[in-house]
Amino acid sequence: MSNSGQQSQPSQPSKVTPDSNSVQSYLNILQGIITRMATNSANCKTWCVSLVSAILVVIADKNKPNYAWIALIPIVLFFLLDSYYLGQERNFREIYNNFVKELHSGEVVTDKLFVLKPPKGMNVVNLLFSSSLSFSVYPFYLTLVLTVIIARFLIL
Repeated sequence: MSNSGQQSQPSQPSKVTPDSNSVQSYLNILQGIITRMATNSANCKTWCVSLVSAILVVIADKNKPNYAWIALIPIVLFFLLDSYYLGQERNFREIYNNFVKELHSGEVVTDKLFVLKPPKGMNVVNLLFSSSLSFSVYPFYLTLVLTVIIARFLIL
């Protein structure tokens, strides 16, 4: 029950300009997320090589060649995780690119700032599948699988 009898009207979202501090902050947030996803993807590869190498060294030291298949577990897990990070990176790049396109066409209003919704139709299974087919993912992990097979049958 208001004293003045006036109701506050919701304000209309205003258009933003590319040089706005809020636009620059939003773009910096998106760039930071994209960078983190790329770093996480690279870390997956680093950790996977380290773990697979350590497993193969221990197996060779213990003279148990049949245990070489254990090295496939981190390969599969890091393959999935790496694919997930790559898919997330692609999604955030799409959000970034769409925002910049709308910004240049003058369509961005304040309501679109700081919104990080996934693109329409984003599905984790499709994300993993499409990302796993990337040239930056499958050749790397396929090479590791071949290394384990070669180590099992030729070296150990």
